[in-house]
Amino acid sequence: MLNLNSPDDNSNRNSLKDPVSLNVGGEIYTTTLDTLTRCRDSMLGAMFTGQIPVLRDNGGNVFIDRDGKVFRYILNYLRSSSLDLPYGFSELALLRREVDFFQIRPLLEEICRYEASVPLSLRGGPLGAMIMVNVESKVRVLHFNLRHGPENYELRTCSVRTFTVDLFCTWRSFLALLCERFFYRTSQGLTSPHPCNPRQNRLKLEWVPRPDELPQDQYNKQSYQGLTVCNSEVTQLDDIMNMHRNLCEITDMQGFVEELLKVSLAEGFKVDLVTPDPVEILNCTSLRLVKC
Repeated sequence: MLNLNSPDDNSNRNSLKDPVSLNVGGEIYTTTLDTLTRCRDSMLGAMFTGQIPVLRDNGGNVFIDRDGKVFRYILNYLRSSSLDLPYGFSELALLRREVDFFQIRPLLEEICRYEASVPLSLRGGPLGAMIMVNVESKVRVLHFNLRHGPENYELRTCSVRTFTVDLFCTWRSFLALLCERFFYRTSQGLTSPHPCNPRQNRLKLEWVPRPDELPQDQYNKQSYQGLTVCNSEVTQLDDIMNMHRNLCEITDMQGFVEELLKVSLAEGFKVDLVTPDPVEILNCTSLRLVKC
């Protein structure tokens, strides 16, 4: 049974004495009030200065219904003002969410710096992570009017090819990396793709390269979008112009597969299965990669 103590209860404030025992999601920790209130404007600071009511479990421990495993890194940061994570730490997203819940802003800033400095492959890429890719292209005939004057129109025809990629990856951080490397080019500018269903770890891309014979205004009229890849990592807003200089158009499926292989192989993935012909990997219809 959990007991709720009101912040107006003087006995509650007086009962918060060193050492303090915490039950965080079933994990028991022992620390001091000085550590817990190190960031006084955080939620923990408010809890242990009597501004927010606290719960206690049957053993008298202050109970916090959050993830107990990653709380150790939060507590260690409050003790030492240093973010110390093990090599290949695989729960950075969970840790960030927990720190955001507790509103420990200096630690959030440390996590952002950590993410910027550590290669993606060391941010928790689990061995055995898998990428499944299915690709498809379709050709359609497009009819459009080309205007030569106020009342002078010419009916023209051209073929356009639509490329579709359905990508599933068990490692969500890799999907985030792809969304940082690939961009749609639209009439409004560049936009980043987003996973169609983040909970299912899926990313779907669809683009139509503009044929030379299709005028730009007609291309925009059809709401088509192209696909580009940035060959340099963009980490700051100041790098936007540099990013534009490093954008390359993806004009066919072979180009996409080649760029995907560059990124995935650099992150430790190995090709596991190619359909239909392993020799013609750039012309595959499906591809499987596994992180070794």
